[in-house]
Amino acid sequence: MTPVFIKPVARSDAAEIIRDNSQSRFHHEPWIQPFTDAEGFESWFGEIVTGANVGLVAREQASGAVVGIVNLSQIFRKDFQNAYLGFYGSAAFAGRGLMTEAVRLAARYAFDEIGLHRLEANIQPGNLRSIALVRRIGFRKEGFSTRYLRINGIWCDHERWALLSDDLAS
Repeated sequence: MTPVFIKPVARSDAAEIIRDNSQSRFHHEPWIQPFTDAEGFESWFGEIVTGANVGLVAREQASGAVVGIVNLSQIFRKDFQNAYLGFYGSAAFAGRGLMTEAVRLAARYAFDEIGLHRLEANIQPGNLRSIALVRRIGFRKEGFSTRYLRINGIWCDHERWALLSDDLAS
């Protein structure tokens, strides 16, 4: 049995995710700044539950506690069948491999349940833990994007990593 499970985010997850994001905010710096209040949750929730986006909550099997969040965004259909993958983990579970399993489950969900062919993860070059995580799952580095995404008001470089449905290791 896998040590984590994933499920689509629900409004009932709000208080726990907000608390976890608040407690983990220094763990996430400087890579991301997830919401830490109800207004931020509502904004994220409103975007992530649309047809082009899916938000997944990863939870530990034993305790049910939030391990992290995985987002599948800008889901493209037709001949592309692609989505962008974003993720972040709880500081309380860091270093235990649970987010690796959560992202692997999310990739399987994207390929098997949504029917996608490809996932793309864009990661800042200095975020070595996230790069190692996607590499463990089988993502391949495809390139480098200069000043790709604005984070904390600064345009940041990113490496492009991708995984095809037939490359996902079980």
